[in-house]
Amino acid sequence: MKPRAEVDIARDLKSVEWLKTELLGGVAGLYRAMREGRDEAVQDQLANIIVAAYILGRRLGIDFARLEMKVRHIVRTNAEQPHDFEEWYGDFSALARHLKSREG
Repeated sequence: MKPRAEVDIARDLKSVEWLKTELLGGVAGLYRAMREGRDEAVQDQLANIIVAAYILGRRLGIDFARLEMKVRHIVRTNAEQPHDFEEWYGDFSALARHLKSREG
């Protein structure tokens, strides 16, 4: 019988590999959905990618709050610095406003 620590390490590695596969599959599914112009499928794939990224981060020892804080920092930085998407569309400032409106 394998020691408990070996079983846990093997399970953790398998989980990380599965999540990496989910991310890649999500990106492939997103490309297909975009090519086919299926809005609902695009939303599903984007949501799956986001969820897989959060869970992968947790499996790698990053808690959800810390990851979200990092996301907010990246959004805020890109909203404040010259960035094509911000200059052309205001995407980062729109996302920053959305994230701010969800703060309790």
